[in-house]
Amino acid sequence: MKFSHSIQFNAVPDWSSHYIAYSNLKKLIYSLEKQLHQKAGASTQDPENSPLLDSSVEDPDKVFTNALDRELENICSFYQLKELEIFGEIEALIHDEENFEGELDEAEAEGVPALQRSKSSAGRPRSGSLWQSITTGGGGNRRRTSTLSRSERGFDGEEEEYDSDNDANEESRLQKSRSKDGTKGYERRQTDDMRSEMRSTRRRASQASYDYHDMMGSVLYDSSVTLRKRTISQYVATCELRSFIQLNKTGFSKVLKKYDKILDRNLKNSYIDQFVLPAHPFQKDTMDKLSEYLEKVEGIYAKIVTAGDIAAAKRELRLHLREHVVWERNTVWREMIGIERKSQAANMGIRQTMLGRDNDPRKARLQGDEAEVEMKMVRTPLGRYHCPKWLFSSTFYILIAVIAIFLVLLLVPIMEKREQQNCLAMVVFVSLLWATEAIPLFVTSLLVPFLAVVLRVVRSDDKPHHRLESKPAATYVFAAMWTPVIMLLLGGFTIAAALSKYNIAKMMATFVLSKAGTKPRVVLVTNMFVAMFASMWISNVAAPVLCYSIIQPILRNLPSDSNMSKALLLGIALSSNIGGAASPIASPQNLIALQNMSPQPGWGIWFFIALPICIISIILIWVLLLVTFQPGKGTTIVPIRQMKDKFTGIQWFITGVTIVTIALWCVSHQLEGIFGDMGVVAIIPIVLFFGTGILTKEDFNNFLWTIIILAAGGLALGKSVNSSGLLHTIAGSITQEVEGMSLYGVLVVFCALILVVATFISHTVAALIVLPLVQQVGQSMSEPHPNLLVMGSVLMCSAAMGLPTSGFPNMTAIMMEDSHTGQRYLQVQHFITRGVPASIITFAVVISVGYGLMRAAGM
Repeated sequence: MKFSHSIQFNAVPDWSSHYIAYSNLKKLIYSLEKQLHQKAGASTQDPENSPLLDSSVEDPDKVFTNALDRELENICSFYQLKELEIFGEIEALIHDEENFEGELDEAEAEGVPALQRSKSSAGRPRSGSLWQSITTGGGGNRRRTSTLSRSERGFDGEEEEYDSDNDANEESRLQKSRSKDGTKGYERRQTDDMRSEMRSTRRRASQASYDYHDMMGSVLYDSSVTLRKRTISQYVATCELRSFIQLNKTGFSKVLKKYDKILDRNLKNSYIDQFVLPAHPFQKDTMDKLSEYLEKVEGIYAKIVTAGDIAAAKRELRLHLREHVVWERNTVWREMIGIERKSQAANMGIRQTMLGRDNDPRKARLQGDEAEVEMKMVRTPLGRYHCPKWLFSSTFYILIAVIAIFLVLLLVPIMEKREQQNCLAMVVFVSLLWATEAIPLFVTSLLVPFLAVVLRVVRSDDKPHHRLESKPAATYVFAAMWTPVIMLLLGGFTIAAALSKYNIAKMMATFVLSKAGTKPRVVLVTNMFVAMFASMWISNVAAPVLCYSIIQPILRNLPSDSNMSKALLLGIALSSNIGGAASPIASPQNLIALQNMSPQPGWGIWFFIALPICIISIILIWVLLLVTFQPGKGTTIVPIRQMKDKFTGIQWFITGVTIVTIALWCVSHQLEGIFGDMGVVAIIPIVLFFGTGILTKEDFNNFLWTIIILAAGGLALGKSVNSSGLLHTIAGSITQEVEGMSLYGVLVVFCALILVVATFISHTVAALIVLPLVQQVGQSMSEPHPNLLVMGSVLMCSAAMGLPTSGFPNMTAIMMEDSHTGQRYLQVQHFITRGVPASIITFAVVISVGYGLMRAAGM
């Protein structure tokens, strides 16, 4: 959780204006950063202006220190007031408790039955002598503190009349007290027990009006209730005061650390040592005094409630503290969570708009747990009915149309064999659901094994014309969903999680970017190659997020309409897309390609083909962005600073395991006698990282399991289509159409086809649908080259980037907003005018340079 949120969650609501203004100080830091770099940029461009700028812009250390001084003064003055108030109330509580003990001893000496102190309930304070309260009707002055809970406030001002002659009146008084008292159920039961005991005592006593002993017992009982409530209240207040100190001390540390990091200063240690730690609230003596008063309060509670048991008193007081937090701050938590949910819902709403899914029935879930599904009234001849509004959305109509097509394909004979007919209907049905996203992608994948078994599309490998029964078909299909490719995907996720969690990827990225300098064109191309390299190892989903977080200082200090901002964001997105082809674990479609290649190429061959294509494509796209955006005009770049943290032992261990794993993947073919498959090698980082505690089960749960299910469903679909014979039949028909075309011509046709398909639907989905067909066509050619066609096609999957919805990097880029204006940096036309040409450039590189490299590699 961000500290700006944490301080709001944990702050005492009544004291909120007296905590450190962490968010405002962060804004001041960004403002100083912008002023500093504007001054530096203007001085560089026009030296004559530098003296003027020097006199107009104050020293940032002085400005920030003055702001911190104001916050520190506010905190100290408030703390001193609250300390005097709370400690004074505790001293008064100690004095009243001593009086209560004396009056209790006096009452016992005069023959009044002793109170059972362990059964006393919570109450409110009444000042003055205990005996004075009976002569004045229980009035007197009452203390109020800002930390009392609502239940305690409800008890304030209660006046009771005691009548020992009439039990009915006594019961009425008890009901009134219970309705006003906000204590918990067990306390009410204890109160009832005590009152019942007192009534029994009074019944045995004289029935004369205003019996002396009865009145004395009632006063003592109410006094014990009052003291207990006062003790709980002072315990809560003291704990909140201690939390006030801790939160503010952490706030100073964090905001100074951010200041030093962003403005490249070294102010934190000196300011904390000279100003924060010597201040009264943060001195060690202050914390010791707080602890001392907490012990006094615990001692009072132990005397009144737990018969001297300090440990039991601490347990009960902590329970009351937790209940107080729940009641008093529940509203703050709800408001903060509501703000977060609304923010997420707004962001998802923009993405839905980009995807053309404004009427998506799933949108209702984005509003949080408290959202209700919108209803619509429908008039029918039988009356009016309220139906969910999503039943009338375009997505629902699309789903109905897809189901109708599925049923038609099942009934209308197209293929000669029944299993192929059913398989064709299944393939079209699943492909349309994937393409339209009428239901979530991974849910569609889970339909594949269900339909494959129910429709009996699977045939025996030993007897090609024998359809398997449901039980062996289920075993066959589920075996296809868990292959070494899925294990390789898990290994890739594990390496990516470790590199991200321990900042290894960020440290490497900032090291490279810190060398780029301040020339716009150099900064642009460096960021593009860093994004490509990051995509190779932490996936092209996480890479743009990492890169965008690193370049935030650059974006903050550029004008909102700067062409450099647009070029930088778009360059990172396009490079991340291309980087998704640079290694087998960079994206799921690469693993699907490996599943459709026999023999599977090793990592060395993959790098030999993919890296030159990626590097050449990125250089050409960089030139395209320079020509179209011209980002160097009037642009001042803030240099990226390298992270100063040194590599720890854990980081060296993670790096070593990663390098060894990648090396084993590169030579996997030479080690088949030992490991058998790359998926077995992927177990090494999983065991070492999770077994040593470097990664936890929470990290494991955070894996992109939807992607894994999607890939598993695609593998099951490919296996089913191949087993049914449908793939062979379709591939034979396509082979006849391309008969006479050269291998190069077929490659161009398939690369163009998959480029168009992957532009409009997910890259992974395009690979799931097209790659098995490409493999079969390549296998059926007179000169079989299936691996070459599959490799070329999967490279083009990653090159499809002409629309904002063409891949995760593009979606992430278009969501980036200017922190000052809230406007998005990029629009749809930026992707069409730059993304489409970039896709065409990559297409040309794949069918030229890529074709030559694939032939040289022996494909």
